[in-house]
Amino acid sequence: MAGQHIVDATAEQSRELAEGSREDWNGRSFLRELFLGRLKVDWIDPFPETPMSDEFHALYDELKHYLAHEVDSVAIDTNGEYPEEVLNRLRKMGLMGIKISKKYGGLGFTQAEYCKLAELIGAYDSNLVALISAHNSIGVPQPVKLFGSDELKQKYLPRVAKGAITAFALTEPDVGSDPARLATTFTEQEDGSYILSGQKLWITNGTIAEMMVVMARDTETQKISAMVVEMDWPGVSVSYRCHFMGLKALANGIIEFDNVRVPAENIVGKKGKGLKIALVTLNTGRLSLPAACVGGGRYCLSILKDWTGERVQWGLPIGKHEAIAHKLADIAASTYAMESWCYLSNELSMRDGYDIRLEAATAKEWGSTRGWDMLDEAMQIRGGRGYETEASLIGRGEEPDSFDRMMRDSRINRIFEGSSEIMHLFMARELVDQHLKVSGVMLDPKASMGDKMKALPGITAFYAAWYPFLWMGFLSWFRYGKFGTFTKHLRYADRASRRLARNVFHLMLRWQAGLEKRQMVLFRTVDIAMELAVMVAAIVRTHKLQREGAPNAAQATLLTEQFCRNTQHFVEARFRDLWGHDDVAKYKVGQQLLKGELDWLFEEIMPTADSQGNQNAAK
Repeated sequence: MAGQHIVDATAEQSRELAEGSREDWNGRSFLRELFLGRLKVDWIDPFPETPMSDEFHALYDELKHYLAHEVDSVAIDTNGEYPEEVLNRLRKMGLMGIKISKKYGGLGFTQAEYCKLAELIGAYDSNLVALISAHNSIGVPQPVKLFGSDELKQKYLPRVAKGAITAFALTEPDVGSDPARLATTFTEQEDGSYILSGQKLWITNGTIAEMMVVMARDTETQKISAMVVEMDWPGVSVSYRCHFMGLKALANGIIEFDNVRVPAENIVGKKGKGLKIALVTLNTGRLSLPAACVGGGRYCLSILKDWTGERVQWGLPIGKHEAIAHKLADIAASTYAMESWCYLSNELSMRDGYDIRLEAATAKEWGSTRGWDMLDEAMQIRGGRGYETEASLIGRGEEPDSFDRMMRDSRINRIFEGSSEIMHLFMARELVDQHLKVSGVMLDPKASMGDKMKALPGITAFYAAWYPFLWMGFLSWFRYGKFGTFTKHLRYADRASRRLARNVFHLMLRWQAGLEKRQMVLFRTVDIAMELAVMVAAIVRTHKLQREGAPNAAQATLLTEQFCRNTQHFVEARFRDLWGHDDVAKYKVGQQLLKGELDWLFEEIMPTADSQGNQNAAK
């Protein structure tokens, strides 16, 4: 393989590349408005719900029966492989072409239908979720569907719909969330084709894929492009199969490209726009992961209901003890809220005029974090049986659960498709976009005094109209009356959103350009916005159930009330920590470790040079 070099990129270059690849805001965003102090409940009320087709329901029932009665998830986890008969059955059901148009041989399902299938699979087997999600959400089908030429669609979508597994290749050994360091390159040839060289790491489905979308840098322009590469082309190879603490069957590995010739027509979208294509693809691509987390929450509740009702300690079923009952309440309320936001985000993604990058990011970040918290509590309730493996439980004659496997499998959810930290930074940048557009020149060290003075009238006009509005929390007293028992909670959300917007503005005045480095402060503002948004979604959804007289409306009301109370406690704690925190002190401790000033904490257990040498000699 052609040698791969590490691209040195300064913080400024990384920032410029990220900024240049951002989408302009050209549609509604409920979360963005909330962050600016404007709670647009009318945008999501009544709770949107697109009817699902008869074809979907038939496939859902078939898949549910197959997962429950024919897929041996314990064997998949133990053997660390996808059985060929399972892959073939998934292909036969059409799950490789879920959202591909019927014109190209796919199922033609909506985004909402696709995520309901991901939710179902997530309740049974995370290995299969990873396979289906990586393929349908970010593999060849989605970017080619959104950005590919008619020729590219005709070339690949029918083949994919028939069962070809695909992948998406961005990550490299030295590139995670910083694409400015991308080292995989391509060079244009005289005949218009491209020669691709480089290495990709942690490519899900990569070891079994027939084709993948590869992100690479143009050696001439240094711009990043996306291209479809087939795995059986000369020069493409899988050099290593990666293995993980969970998702044991994950077909993930290192992919090498050694002077691979790529036809000109295999560029996806416009040349040089690869990173923007990747970001747009991920907007909806992120929605399948929280859907799987919803499935996991549902599974936890189904197991815990029976266990806590039957397991007796100190004369009572453990579910009757307050400590356990509180955990059950929180898991149930969080599952319902997660489900509400997941469903809302999918619906908004299918509607014209909406920009759902923040809604999708919230679904991924909030869903994966809460999903992990719920699973952790579920294992605590299940105790030793939760920690014991399924195979061991079966071996000694007990009914197994999947908690040990689910915990190993689900930990990656807070890292997949953008770690929790990167998601917070991404959302913080998008949430302050309006401020940067209005007053960014004041924060730009390169801007001249003349430019700043020229922008001052516009800045003054915007904030003179916007800032006083943030203090008009009393306006919420006259709103939301139609929501009955939830009125007080929506009024709280309204006031809290204005309070959040004020705090962000005050933080910008306090730190100015330095706010970018106050990551923990920014993270707290994002946490507040996400929590309020999810709460409002749950309220609007339950209000619709109440109006329709749904059989589960009363129970949904109790769950929503509980979640609203939890949200208020959470949000108030985050508000307190915006200003009263120990961020600077913690940062200093972290830097002490980097400087070697804390080596005494671990030196005693580390081998000396002599002992290390003796160990090597013994080997």
